[in-house]
Amino acid sequence: MAIKVGCCGWAVRGGRRAYFREFSLIELQSTFYRLPRLKTAIKWRQEAPEDFEYTLKAWQALTHSPRSPTWRRGGPKVPLGKADRYGLLRPTEENIQAWEKTLEICKALDSHICVFQSPPSFRPSDENVSNMKAFFTTISRNGVNIAWEPRGKWHERPGLIAKLCNELDLIHVVDLLKRWPLSSHEIAYVRLHGLNGEVNYRYKYTDRDLTTLADRVEKLSHEKTHIYILFNNIYMADDAKKFLLIARDRGIVN
Repeated sequence: MAIKVGCCGWAVRGGRRAYFREFSLIELQSTFYRLPRLKTAIKWRQEAPEDFEYTLKAWQALTHSPRSPTWRRGGPKVPLGKADRYGLLRPTEENIQAWEKTLEICKALDSHICVFQSPPSFRPSDENVSNMKAFFTTISRNGVNIAWEPRGKWHERPGLIAKLCNELDLIHVVDLLKRWPLSSHEIAYVRLHGLNGEVNYRYKYTDRDLTTLADRVEKLSHEKTHIYILFNNIYMADDAKKFLLIARDRGIVN
């Protein structure tokens, strides 16, 4: 059993080297807005400790429509008349190429997991389900595990989430303080966005919250071979460090 804890971004004051001293895992968020140059990704891998692990958030060109406001923060320029060929996991040539560029960065970082976060606008419709199946059965993964974080109306369709994850070999990404993973994948991937709402980045976790999280991680460890715990809130570095202390005290994490 391997359990790793980290943050969604370089959250430690002092930059990457300071982060490496605190954690052995990071989920890169910048890759959602704009993919780095290949040589930059290679540099990031080379400067990290050998046992340090990168996961990354999939490029928004794959998951979000060009009409999404997130594209204003570095989204690729879309050729005139081709907006409907990007995002929302459509099995288009443009999306396949966007995945190949993302996969290239995954391999340069030696990342074993790429996180696809679908927006609430990507509803569990027949069209979206069909596109999702076609996309994930078409692309080459080249040893990279795909983790999917559904949002919005998907939470009302747990059976469909489980079916798609198991059929398409996807890791079901959850906030473990709100939901239990529904996929049978041997890996569990937890993203913590704060409480009192679906997303509350200003939330600071209490000791009770983190103890409850440790209880659930311990229970989950009987079902999974690897568990990734990523904090994604303003206080993520402090909360992740505090959780590590609790988890180590209980023998959950080395």
